[in-house]
Amino acid sequence: MTQREALNILKTGASVFLTGEPGAGKSYVIREYVDYLHEHGIEPAITASTGIAATHIHGQTIHSWSGIGIKDFLSPYDLEALSEKEYLVKRLKNTTTLIIDEISMLSSSTLDCVDKVCRKLRDTDEPFGGVQVVLVGDFFQLPPISNANSLKDFAYNSKAWTALAPVVCYLSEQHRQEDPELLSLLSAIRRNEVEEMHFEYIQSRINTGEQISESITRLFTKNVSVDALNSQSLGKLTGMDHKYNMDSKGKASMVEALKKGCLSPEVLVLKKDSVVMFTKNNPQAGFANGTLGKVVDFDSLSHYPIVLTRGGRRITVEPAEWVIEEDGKVRARISQLPLRLAWAITVHKSQGMSLDAAVMDLRDVFEYGQGYVALSRVRTLAGIYLHGINQKSLQVHPGVLETDESFRNKSTDAAYYFESLDSSAIKIMHDNFIKACGGSVEKLAADKISKKTKDKTEEKTLALLEEGCSIEDIKERRGFTEGTIIDHIANLVKNGKFEKDRVRELCSKDLLDCLPSIFKAFKTEGFEKLAPVHAYLKGSYTYEELKLARILYQ
Repeated sequence: MTQREALNILKTGASVFLTGEPGAGKSYVIREYVDYLHEHGIEPAITASTGIAATHIHGQTIHSWSGIGIKDFLSPYDLEALSEKEYLVKRLKNTTTLIIDEISMLSSSTLDCVDKVCRKLRDTDEPFGGVQVVLVGDFFQLPPISNANSLKDFAYNSKAWTALAPVVCYLSEQHRQEDPELLSLLSAIRRNEVEEMHFEYIQSRINTGEQISESITRLFTKNVSVDALNSQSLGKLTGMDHKYNMDSKGKASMVEALKKGCLSPEVLVLKKDSVVMFTKNNPQAGFANGTLGKVVDFDSLSHYPIVLTRGGRRITVEPAEWVIEEDGKVRARISQLPLRLAWAITVHKSQGMSLDAAVMDLRDVFEYGQGYVALSRVRTLAGIYLHGINQKSLQVHPGVLETDESFRNKSTDAAYYFESLDSSAIKIMHDNFIKACGGSVEKLAADKISKKTKDKTEEKTLALLEEGCSIEDIKERRGFTEGTIIDHIANLVKNGKFEKDRVRELCSKDLLDCLPSIFKAFKTEGFEKLAPVHAYLKGSYTYEELKLARILYQ
């Protein structure tokens, strides 16, 4: 199917599974469709299965958008609790098109949860509450990490997918002309048609003898190999160690659960020139779980690392918090820099990344698809540096092969059906969908599109403050961190849009009682950098509490 054909189908309002080989133009089609919706006054919900994928498309995770969080099962009680959240009901009822990118990394149980929430909160038993759902991705990627050798965990085996029955749009054109040899190899792996010339391509990249830069990412299949290389690489650096210990507070069993799930280590040791990866999402600060960078310096006052990301953003990294809440109260929390060493990362963690070059050892491949995922992370064959491969490296799961063939056939049938329709009939379908969404059949002027779709993020926070929402409410409704919302409030106060006295209403009674001692610390240590104040107060207050106090102090 061509990109034009896929766009025509999307514009009818049909739910779609958009797939295709690397370079087929999936991202292009989605961008074109989103622009089309904006031109007609329709705002789609743009989400992805992971934080880093969400950052790439300027959206949010499907877990945050739907309100399900980390749950992969929803009880009737859970659904009732979600239905009492007015902001969530409003969000879902106002949605007409839901886009979920990187669908291969979303488990079947999670997709079923999203379906249940949409049905419940939109008060209809139609699949996903009757919204148009656009699923985007490639099932030759690895399945969700929870059950990597199981096909049942793939989203297409969910009850929600079956009920939705999306039109399959399998893009067949090739628009990426960077390296035809690599594209030929990847295509052959997908079809289980690897020939002699493809083995020659691979052989040409094994132990090439080329000088390999230390900064090039190493991909391994096992965590033990990743940890060993990261430790070894850190030891080669001559700079001074900077050690960061994880802080914790709360019920011991809950703290341990947080530590187990946190990708940042309990003790993080960094040096200048350390290669690192962010372990938490913070779209406002410009990073997501999986963003790569290098430590270029340390702040002279706080001693926190300054990281230059691969995208060119310079970020002073402050501690982040991971919490467990029950009944609206924080029961346990840990705090650590959202970083880990990343000279090497696992193939699983590399999914969704696009690398100029990578060193990989595929001799330990133990899952179907691992070799394909590793090879497809790199843009050109010349950027692949191989230590070796094993027999399973170029194999994909037989079940995925079978399903892919089915997807191709369904796509061919869909293309044939829509091609048989009269162009005027298709235009009527396009217009009817726009009207059903409450959009304008006539294209909007550029300034109206901007006003409708690009409201400043701080203004959205202000609107919620004016509604009387708490910081916790705003954080949950907007999908941002507490620290980001407080930064919005600080700017709103600075610009005269929100009264400083009203900030007191957002503070807990305990914090208000402690303001004199915090103000004394500001007077002694200054208030521009919070790390010295945090240390002076012996960690008695979170950084978020100190940020609120700083607004009242200034």
